Amino acid sequence: MADKKIAFVFPGQGSQKVGMAQSLYEANPGVRERFACASSLLGFDLARLCFEGPLEELTRTTNAQPALLCVGICCYDVLVEHGLGCDLAAGHSLGEYTALVAAGALSFTDALPLVKRRAELMDSAPAGSMSAIIGLGREEVESVCDRASERGVVIPANYNCPGQIVISGEMDAVEQAELLAKERGAKKVIRLPVSGAFHSPLMTAAGEAFKETLNSIPLRQPRFPIVTNVTAEVVDDPEEIRSCLCRQMTSPVLWEESVRRMVKEGVEIFVELGPGKVLAGLIRRTSPESVVYNVEDRYSLEETLSALL
Repeated sequence: MADKKIAFVFPGQGSQKVGMAQSLYEANPGVRERFACASSLLGFDLARLCFEGPLEELTRTTNAQPALLCVGICCYDVLVEHGLGCDLAAGHSLGEYTALVAAGALSFTDALPLVKRRAELMDSAPAGSMSAIIGLGREEVESVCDRASERGVVIPANYNCPGQIVISGEMDAVEQAELLAKERGAKKVIRLPVSGAFHSPLMTAAGEAFKETLNSIPLRQPRFPIVTNVTAEVVDDPEEIRSCLCRQMTSPVLWEESVRRMVKEGVEIFVELGPGKVLAGLIRRTSPESVVYNVEDRYSLEETLSALL
């Protein structure tokens, strides 16, 4: 499969689980070094939190985001160590930062405090809600949000794959949108376990504060191009990447379009790096002809290497 284009993709908040990357940690000194570096930067034992939990503590935004970044990079490290690289990369929301670290555009030591700050600002934003609408098309969900917006802010926040769109906004408006979506024939409406309205205008103040931090961090040209959440376009210019990251907090995640863009760029194989297979599922529903693997532990690492090398 050496002649086929490969994209590495990195999951966002919500994929975390107790025990993630533990088998890689036990088998690989480089992974142990990454965790030790992360613990030192964050001021707590990240390995213990990831491997022992409790889940409620790991799920806190301020812990989940740096933890997922560290785990994603560890998965990337072991693949590269075995000789597997990629042609393109992308990440879902937080995962975009992991992709940028993998590509060398952002250093690991800059990225961890940066995403911790991002998480703190998101956590302190006005209360809101998010809900996944399953089984309605894009235009229907946008129409539902338009109608529900008389109750407050509500917008599509994640265009994940055909028939799965996450909405985000103020509680009353989201509840109204959920009712309208059910009336329109949505197969499922699933309230997400978050306390904020991520990727919505309610993140504006947090986004402005984050911009100040982000502007103080050096960005370099990535070793391979990144497809960004906010435009679903391929970027490799550091200042364009910075602009996209600044906008990402308040803009929808265009994941379905990002996958289609990578396919258009010739990608035939996707590898999800990090816990779970959320992105793998979304990719299969968006591009059924694509081949999808994942790396989250020793078993999935061996499976993926055996298939691709």
